Amino acid sequence: MGTVIDSHFLALTAIVTVGYQLVFFVVTALLKFDKVTDFAGSTNFVILAVLTLVVKGSWNFRQVVLSMLVVIWGLRLGLFLLMRILRWGEDRRFDEMRENLGKLAVFWIFQAVWVWTVSLPVTVVNASDRDPSLQAVDIIGWIMWSLGILVEATSDQQKLTFKNSLENRGKWCNVGLWKYSRHPNYFGEIFLWWGIFVAATPVLEGAEWLVIFGPIFLTLLLLFVSGIPLLEESADKKYGNVSAYRHYKRTTSPLIFLPPALYGNLPSWLKSTLLFEFPLYSRSLPQENWLVSITLDFEANQIRMMGVFVKTGAFETNVLCFFNNKLRKT
Repeated sequence: MGTVIDSHFLALTAIVTVGYQLVFFVVTALLKFDKVTDFAGSTNFVILAVLTLVVKGSWNFRQVVLSMLVVIWGLRLGLFLLMRILRWGEDRRFDEMRENLGKLAVFWIFQAVWVWTVSLPVTVVNASDRDPSLQAVDIIGWIMWSLGILVEATSDQQKLTFKNSLENRGKWCNVGLWKYSRHPNYFGEIFLWWGIFVAATPVLEGAEWLVIFGPIFLTLLLLFVSGIPLLEESADKKYGNVSAYRHYKRTTSPLIFLPPALYGNLPSWLKSTLLFEFPLYSRSLPQENWLVSITLDFEANQIRMMGVFVKTGAFETNVLCFFNNKLRKT
């Protein structure tokens, strides 16, 4: 089939994405119904993959495979998130947005940008006239996608099962893959989209390599904006004063899978520079209480005191508990 609007389908996918997200934004704004938000985002990926594959009409093997990988990922994640929110009720991310149309609009615009940008590798592959023979990087990319979606789906199910158990109410998930990573589902998502990019590289030429911005954008988004930072802040506020949680956070990698015994003993500089343990992930973590013993010796007089200092946010409360206060002559 012929070119539609532009040769790489960038304008076509942008128009479709904006239109699709606009429909769900109107529904959300008018009906105060936010249960379809994640479903709208995930299924938008499916629509773009299928649309560009069909419109181009080449149907070469690489295009079909990459499109199917996106469809499988999008449908699985979309249906999972939809079933979860229908079971759990309201999406608390929108508590401050439901009555603020401006904030709500910004969220939906950002979601449209996310879908369009992350889809770039598949969009450009499906629009291409080139069809080189299969290469090692194709297989590597498909393997990366397979491992990524396996990790994401497994961790999603493990957390859902954990949260649905009454005996785990008020607890953080630390079972299965969550023993080795605080956000294994995000690791899986990042890994699978890098896999899609890798599998797309045999087709790319010149400026088309800019589609690498898709997985980079997703990685930065989850690391610094709407993924890990928000969940870390929420968990720190809920469990920050629980010693077992603090131990879990100190000994569990935020993203990459590592044994807790190993990660807990690594130096802080190594964690922050190579393992994504950024300071912003602990900005809402209450500082630990500590005990201080103070001994004052004024010539012949001696006073022994025990002080308990409690730090909370921006202010400090100093409570001195004098349990052994002796004044004696030497």
